[in-house]
Formats: sequence, structure tokens, C-alpha cells
Amino acid sequence: MVGTDIPKELVEETYKAIEQAKVSGKISKGCNEVTKSLERGTAKVVAIASDVNPPEIVMHLPALAKEKGITCVQVGGKEELGAASGLEVGTACVSITKDGDAKRTIARIVEQVKQITGETGKKEEEKKEKAAEEKKEEKPKKAKKEKPVEKKEEKPKKEEKPVEKKEAPAEEEKSEEKTE
Repeated sequence: MVGTDIPKELVEETYKAIEQAKVSGKISKGCNEVTKSLERGTAKVVAIASDVNPPEIVMHLPALAKEKGITCVQVGGKEELGAASGLEVGTACVSITKDGDAKRTIARIVEQVKQITGETGKKEEEKKEKAAEEKKEEKPKKAKKEKPVEKKEEKPKKEEKPVEKKEAPAEEEKSEEKTE
């Protein structure tokens, strides 16, 4: 068994969310693409087919999803999952990366899966605590940035000597001598 086993009503809702996200959002199809979306943290929900053979192909996905705090569910067969994602062939897994119109449906799926598994949102609480700590740490940093420290380097001033015009008076003296 891979992913969280969910009731049929929730499986149908998951297919509906995949179809909605396919049209107005974005989905990733196939094991490699789903793995990438999980590693990048862009997946909202991951659906894994129950009839994947050999199951080792998708066994890493639930662990990776749990590590990232992303909901991972087990749905019907590959053919049904492929049809929901718009493929003519079956697919082992699908992830919704941009929810589009399926935002509410995804929220319901995530909430119901949390109730089934007994998770109370510990990861969400941890994220909120970390965010609060980071905000506390950022405030002093912002204050420092708002008041830039001006460092003026004193450069030695070059003394400029006034240019004396000795040539001009000398010419005047010569012209005065000639006129006398």
C-alpha cells in the first residue's frame, strides 16, 4: 500500500480536482515529474494509482510527500488516473501543482485526509512558529537597513598653488622700456 487509502467518495473528489486543475491550473503526470514537483515543494496533492506494478516505482513518493508536508492519496487504477489527467494511457501518479479552479476541492481533500490519518496540522503549526520567529529576527535587521551608517573617508586635500603670471608682467616691463 502506498499513499493514504481513502473512501470512494474522496477518490471521486480527487479525480474531479485533477480534472479541474488540468483545465485551469497545472498538473504533473508520471513518476519522474511528480517526484520533481514534490522535491521542489510545488505539489499541492499527490494521487497514486493502487495497481502500480512493481510498487517500488512509487514507494518513495509517500515518504517524500510526508517529509514536505504534502497530502498523498491512493486512488483507483492507472487507467482511471490517466483518464482524469487527460491521457489516453494509464499513469502511475499525478500531482496538482497549480490548483486553479480546484482550490476548494483540494482544500476539502486535504482536510478530510488529515481527519482520516489523525494529523492535526502539526506541520502547519511548526511552520507558523518558524515564520513568527523569522519575523522577530527580521525586525532588527530592517531597522539597521533603514538607518544606513555613513562612513566618510577623509582624503588628504591637495594644496593648489596659485599660478603666478610672471610672463605677463615681464612683457609689460619690456614694452615700457621700449616706449621710454
